[in-house]
Amino acid sequence: MASQRARLGQWAEQQAAVLLEQQGYQILAANYHCRYGEIDLIVRQDQQLVFVEVKARSFSDYGRAVEVVSISKQQKLIKTALTYLSNSAQLQDFYCRFDVICFDFTEQIAKTVQQDFSNFTYDLQWIENAFTFDSEFINL
Repeated sequence: MASQRARLGQWAEQQAAVLLEQQGYQILAANYHCRYGEIDLIVRQDQQLVFVEVKARSFSDYGRAVEVVSISKQQKLIKTALTYLSNSAQLQDFYCRFDVICFDFTEQIAKTVQQDFSNFTYDLQWIENAFTFDSEFINL
């Protein structure tokens, strides 16, 4: 059985995918893995390719969701995105960006009970262009 944290993460990724599709994005990949790491969602809209990191934090965790996307995490995402692009010749001329979608729950969620996270209050934050391929320019 998956941990509460894993279930919360899966729920957040599903909600983010729905949100992106509602905004006209096409999901190209979910949980893309390579030796450098994982990208939660890779989506496209027209000639735009977006690599999306999804974060969810319950009230019991320390800090807001966006705060856990560290510079080292950003560098791993960038390397992973470059690997994806190197294997996707048809996408290499697209404008690329990195977005972060965060779900911050405002109350503590019991860790031992199967939850429908939709029943809890949360803040949703979608940060477009959260960071770029140039690691010296960090918007978070």
